[in-house]
Amino acid sequence: RHEISIAVVGKYAEHKDAYKSIYESIDHAGIANETQIRIGRIQSADIEREGAEKLLSGYQGILIPGGFGDRGIEGKVESIKYARERGIPFFGICLGMQCAVIEYGRHVLGLTGAHSSEFNKDTPHPVICLLDEQQNITQMGGTMRLGSQPATLMADSKAEAAYGQQSIEERHRHRYEFNNEYRTQFEDGGMVFSGTRPDGGLVEIIEVPTHPWFLAVQFHPEFKSKPLQAHPLFSGFVGAAVQLKQNKNQSG
Repeated sequence: RHEISIAVVGKYAEHKDAYKSIYESIDHAGIANETQIRIGRIQSADIEREGAEKLLSGYQGILIPGGFGDRGIEGKVESIKYARERGIPFFGICLGMQCAVIEYGRHVLGLTGAHSSEFNKDTPHPVICLLDEQQNITQMGGTMRLGSQPATLMADSKAEAAYGQQSIEERHRHRYEFNNEYRTQFEDGGMVFSGTRPDGGLVEIIEVPTHPWFLAVQFHPEFKSKPLQAHPLFSGFVGAAVQLKQNKNQSG
């Protein structure tokens, strides 16, 4: 059996129950990959204080889970940059995807100050925002995308390879979306929108094809993972982390 280490970087990483379904999904993916997994629970605020290099070196995978609120956002962005630049498998979920878009916008596309309008109303580049149809709804619950929703996957993408099909349904719980005004810019800069709502209107999955595994989703795949039926994206992420370790061992 293989053994790998995966870092879960979150706002409440120190509370074991905060990301319980995430940790369980990683374990399920470990079973599917016949791999023993050591999970490092890292608070994103600690990354801000001590830096990604110090806290994340030695991990074969980095996962940023969902969440609400702006505490620790910069630590998440820094963790994603670390994973992207070093070719470490990265998996972002919900807010984790939004942070990946922010990171890529700032550091790859040169969109200085890129942010989510949720955390910075005055950002010059609101790469994540409330969509027009949500702007006028005042109750927080009313603007949420909730429950199971369909998505279409791009042929020959990592997402499609993981699922083994092009039509999926996944569970959502979020308000803010990728800002489509930036879509062409991101595509020109090497990001692929490998999952969208069937009408193409909303971004569901992003990935960077030149990276071993850099994939993030708007939904919550952890809700559909089972002990003997790991969620395909968790399984793909853990598989990429195993591959990274094997490659390092071989190159020695």
